[in-house]
Amino acid sequence: MNAGPRCGRALPTLLLVSLLAGAVEAQQYPTKPIRIVIPFPPGGTNDLVPRAIAEKLRVTLGQPVVPENRPGGNNIIGSEIVAKSVPDGHTLLIANTQHVINPSLFPKLPYDALKDFTAVGLATSVYFALTVHPSVPAANVKELVAYARQNPGKLNYGSAGSGSATHLNMELFKSMTGTFIVHIPYRGSTQSRQDLVAGEVQLSVDGLLPTLPLIRAGKLKAFGLTSSRRSSVAPEIPTLAEAGVTGYASDTWYGIMAPAGTPKEIVQALHAAAVKSIGMPALRERLTQQGAELVGSTPDEFRKLLEREFVLWAKVVKQSGAKVD
Repeated sequence: MNAGPRCGRALPTLLLVSLLAGAVEAQQYPTKPIRIVIPFPPGGTNDLVPRAIAEKLRVTLGQPVVPENRPGGNNIIGSEIVAKSVPDGHTLLIANTQHVINPSLFPKLPYDALKDFTAVGLATSVYFALTVHPSVPAANVKELVAYARQNPGKLNYGSAGSGSATHLNMELFKSMTGTFIVHIPYRGSTQSRQDLVAGEVQLSVDGLLPTLPLIRAGKLKAFGLTSSRRSSVAPEIPTLAEAGVTGYASDTWYGIMAPAGTPKEIVQALHAAAVKSIGMPALRERLTQQGAELVGSTPDEFRKLLEREFVLWAKVVKQSGAKVD
């Protein structure tokens, strides 16, 4: 008869002990070097942006922050490592848009892209532009759409590969404009860009930073940015929504994620460190040179972004029939 009341008193005590333990753990965090898994190959914006963030996190967290490239499988290899690591805040993932695209491309991922991760915060956004070869008889997006509708299948566009963000951003454009433009997948954006300049393909969605010198040299035309806002690096280029594709907004981002189950106190400590890091003028200047802009967000805001984009890209993948080579 007395067992019930004793258990009733024990539950709050156990909860209190657990909360205190979490608070102590957060106060001590970090207790060892932090590994940041970068699921992209070395070199290029995908690698340079995470490394710049890791360098400043080392300063704010007071422990070594070690970037580790684990490329392969459309970011799946690196993401799986983090999903299955100990949730103590010492193994993190730098994720980008591909993280929420992959579930629609790979029905049997070794992790759940949402449930197996804890969102720490959005860090940066990078800009992609719809670039066009000068031979295309159009001076802006509206003229391009009109020409593509009058000549279905005549235009080709290159991408960094089937299922890549560059591929699906263009498929979103096609869906929203009712145009038929043939997809030519490449193994990476460099070859696609070279063929665009050579006129082998006529269109491409590509990173603003590597294409900007070509745009300013007159070798390519920039008709609009895929993002929801203009870039401070090239403020003269409108967004696609401003250029005539009403409602188009596809921001390419990098964010910090931890394994599911990471204590809330540690997530808060990581988020505070990230906010402090991206507020450093040196990091802001360095990333601007890489074509990225620091944006920041709360863990909850980042989580909601992941959920929205999960739905968006699932729709685009289904409509386009995109498959991985």
